[in-house]
Amino acid sequence: MKKMFLLLFLIPLLGMSQMQPAKVVNATRVFPKSGKSVAFEKALAAHVAKYHQSKWKWRVFGIETGPDAGGYQINEGPATWDEFDHRGDLGTEHMQDWEMNIAPLLQDINKVSYAVYREDLSSIALNNYTDKIAISHLTYNPGYANEMEELIKQLKPIWEATQRNSAVYEVSSSGEPGYTIVARYKDGLKERDPGYKANMKDAFEKNKPGSAQAYQDGLKKALKNSWSEILSFQPKLSSK
Repeated sequence: MKKMFLLLFLIPLLGMSQMQPAKVVNATRVFPKSGKSVAFEKALAAHVAKYHQSKWKWRVFGIETGPDAGGYQINEGPATWDEFDHRGDLGTEHMQDWEMNIAPLLQDINKVSYAVYREDLSSIALNNYTDKIAISHLTYNPGYANEMEELIKQLKPIWEATQRNSAVYEVSSSGEPGYTIVARYKDGLKERDPGYKANMKDAFEKNKPGSAQAYQDGLKKALKNSWSEILSFQPKLSSK
């Protein structure tokens, strides 16, 4: 009897252990044709309201700076890899609406990527969103995957000590290997003002003297390329 009770107790736990956490995010970037931004936003808002109100909700951002300025980023997820694998195209009607009402307003270029949220590297929860964000895109030199991860691990306690909200995503089979670090500004862009938050270099040195320079030296070896941009959430175009 005791063995039977123990088995029944373990069954739900075994089922939970096999569930994969929903940490995968898909980002699609689209670029309206010149003079078509207003029409694009109207068509996208209607599309989202009709087809993206249940499982596959969208968060849409306007890209304000950087090489993709003027474009829009459509975020889908978080979900599991299996859920993305079985997503499909959400039906013929959905695809026809996109192809007939939205695609004609876009340039013949888009960018699609997958990334996995890294809780162990982040200083803010996955779904703790803000309206203003800055994204830093980092790629690393061949053979420096472990070193790059260790460098980002060093940043987490510094972000926490200086009250910076950073969500870290590992790029997955979407171009060069690397990370995207999303600074989420709860108080808006004024958080970028010098002195608004404690200096990170000072926090490094308070934690361990000489660690700021050691971090910079490690970055010089591991980092291949980096660039950054500012984005703003577009609630009228989004469903969550």
